[in-house]
Amino acid sequence: YYAETAGVDGFRFDLATTLGRRDDGFDPAAPLLQWIAQDPLLRDLKLIAEPWDVGPGGHRLGAFPPGWGEWNDRFRDAARRFWRGDAALAGELATRFAGSADVFAARSRPPSRSVNFVTAHDGFTLADLVAYTTKHNEANGEGNRDGSDGNASWNHGIEGPTSDPVVRAARERDIRNLLATLLLSRGTPMLAMGDELGRTQQGNNNAYAQDNALTWIDWDRADRGLLHFTRQVLALRRAWLPLGPQWYTGLADAKGLADLAWLRRNGQALNDWDWTQSASRVLGALIGAPGHGSGPLLLLFNAEPQDTPFSLPAGPWRCLLDSSLPAVPEHPAVPQPLASPQGSTSVFHSSYPLPARSVVLLARPPGFTG
Repeated sequence: YYAETAGVDGFRFDLATTLGRRDDGFDPAAPLLQWIAQDPLLRDLKLIAEPWDVGPGGHRLGAFPPGWGEWNDRFRDAARRFWRGDAALAGELATRFAGSADVFAARSRPPSRSVNFVTAHDGFTLADLVAYTTKHNEANGEGNRDGSDGNASWNHGIEGPTSDPVVRAARERDIRNLLATLLLSRGTPMLAMGDELGRTQQGNNNAYAQDNALTWIDWDRADRGLLHFTRQVLALRRAWLPLGPQWYTGLADAKGLADLAWLRRNGQALNDWDWTQSASRVLGALIGAPGHGSGPLLLLFNAEPQDTPFSLPAGPWRCLLDSSLPAVPEHPAVPQPLASPQGSTSVFHSSYPLPARSVVLLARPPGFTG
């Protein structure tokens, strides 16, 4: 009925492991899942699983049938913990950025089946994720006992609302960092409605029953600068990082350029120690074949509190995005260029001044052969 009469083009199934649970556990070939796959109307819709339920063995990320997308909570946790400052997260973030091949590739499923997200309708909003270290659910009338206590959140030194300009700027920068990490990663990004506007629930992470101003979107107070930043990153994703069906291999092409290579700040390839023991939270992803016949891209992450120079592969390189810059609202009559620290025409050769707490995207011209 919803698909045929109401025109719904897809469904997200809550606690979806339940759909395929048999007496001995989850079965991706369970009758209901088979029926959906065989139904001439339903089989071509967008089918997205929250791949867990509350039963034993209920977490089944990567186990759903081939046509299904799955909420990837491992991406959520890696992105949050990396930007919060947790140690030894470089390898986990890199794996999630590249599409979570460890979860999906083994079953011959494409990267698009990973539905990446940082926030959802449950839990903190994106603005609250960087403004509260603990939940504040008193308005729910359950003595703050409801809702998850494991939020992997941080508040920049002050819990909740503040007029401190330094703290506010730091929170806004981390929101941009999280958005850029999400929207430039391989997989299908999921953005919780209102996060692109700076929506807050005042630290309430279980507000499903609050039908009032706590959960309503206040369009008049929308952060227009953040909205413009989100549009910029989405435009970059469409133009430079298309959602491809293939996995990164790390193998070099005829010109010696790998489809994906990971670099230290000194420009050298990361080794086993870097992945497992290093305290560094600076890394670069050199993407050799982003599509559209373009040259390679270099995506830089710096989750440390200090600026650092990043040694570049042979250039020139042009900056397409720098999340450390304050988001500026777009003037309706004057389209704004993509953010760049020294102007959109600046070119970098041997080193890039990577700002603290930032995501930077650089592009090399396709015809460069140096």
